[in-house]
Amino acid sequence: MLPKESHSTLLKLCFQQHLQSQIRSFAKLVKKQDPDEVKNMPIFQYATENTKRTKRVYMWGNALFGALGHASFIKPMKHMKPKESMKYPWRMPFADFHNVRDIACGYGFTVFAATNPENDYSVFGTGSNSDFQIGYHCIKKDRPLQIIAEPLPIILPVFNLSSKAVKVGCGRAHTIILTEKEVFSLGSNSYGQCGVPEDVKKEKSELKCISRIEGISEDISEVICGQDHTLLLTPTGKVYSFGWSADGQTGLGHYNNQFIPELVKGDIEGEKIVNISSAADCVLAVSDKGDVFGWGNSEYHQLNSITDKQQINIPRKLNLNIGKVTQVAAGGTMCAVLNEKGNVYTWGYGILGQGPAVTSSKIPLLLPEPLFGCNEFNPDAKVTKLACGLTHFAAVNNKFHLYMWGRNRDDCLGLGKHKDQFFPFKVAVPAEVLKVSCGVDHTAVICQSFS
Repeated sequence: MLPKESHSTLLKLCFQQHLQSQIRSFAKLVKKQDPDEVKNMPIFQYATENTKRTKRVYMWGNALFGALGHASFIKPMKHMKPKESMKYPWRMPFADFHNVRDIACGYGFTVFAATNPENDYSVFGTGSNSDFQIGYHCIKKDRPLQIIAEPLPIILPVFNLSSKAVKVGCGRAHTIILTEKEVFSLGSNSYGQCGVPEDVKKEKSELKCISRIEGISEDISEVICGQDHTLLLTPTGKVYSFGWSADGQTGLGHYNNQFIPELVKGDIEGEKIVNISSAADCVLAVSDKGDVFGWGNSEYHQLNSITDKQQINIPRKLNLNIGKVTQVAAGGTMCAVLNEKGNVYTWGYGILGQGPAVTSSKIPLLLPEPLFGCNEFNPDAKVTKLACGLTHFAAVNNKFHLYMWGRNRDDCLGLGKHKDQFFPFKVAVPAEVLKVSCGVDHTAVICQSFS
């Protein structure tokens, strides 16, 4: 019997001889091939330590309205049925040819802030287009498309052609686009959520127009869309709002719809707001000091710490007693916050991540750290980002792993099963997750490849 060292050396020699034999055989084959055939032969590339890391976009959830951006899901090949949903993360080819800066999921549609060196477009949309929330696209004159199966460019009326979209936000049927210098809106303005003055009467055919939001003297750094209202955040921490305010979600001190941007005051006046969230009609905001403020709907005890009323129409500071908060997430009936230690707290009504027995809470409940990957192998793992849809939450830890829980409407959790998820569960995304956007029934993430 050969020693282990000799056995290993023999295996290496055999492998080298086999490889050299394969190379010689391939060389002979190439000599016999026609030059044109050789040119068309496939080229295989293998990752190395110096391989450049690239951005990717993965999507999952409802596929019937085109929000996932793949035409074959809606109109498949012969004898095949349309795909109702994707229950696992699906890699979107669009991102392989575009540099995606930002992404937002609306109700059945998705918008991308993305650039491509081969064209001048910087924003694209796919999915439901019932109110022209992803621009006017038609197959024939006066026959606009109601559903866009794959991402199409949205042409912005920018003053400077070199200006690119950097942020996007989507509501139920409207879209807000932030470029380097301007803010644009499109889609339904029924409640003023596009920031178009009420006295500007528009014909049905003119609804396809993209409007420039005016009346704000400061730059805008973030755009946040609730169900039918919009919030704009400035670099100095001021908040402007407009849109539906039946539950006080504009925070302007009244319950009337707001058609032009107005500065939000209340308890946030003089504070520097750094993060805002609103998936429906409740709003949470956090300041640079780590204080949390809330306004809007409180029918499910979202703002229970400072009121027993069902609505608040002006920002109020919440008494949560959970330390310095860094991020907030306000869903349809439930809320979540993340503090500086990486701890996640939830309250309200719905699937809170505490198991099937806990469906409501008036006070913030701590979710155990091991649910987000903290264990003896990863003792330093902690949550760094939060996001939410109407009925589900998403969290990303410092290892760039994604965890989701809540109602699994049309497989929007991406867990490979149709059932609801009562605890945070890791989503099998084959890349490092950088940003999450949750729609009402689909989810999109911007990622970075491992290598």
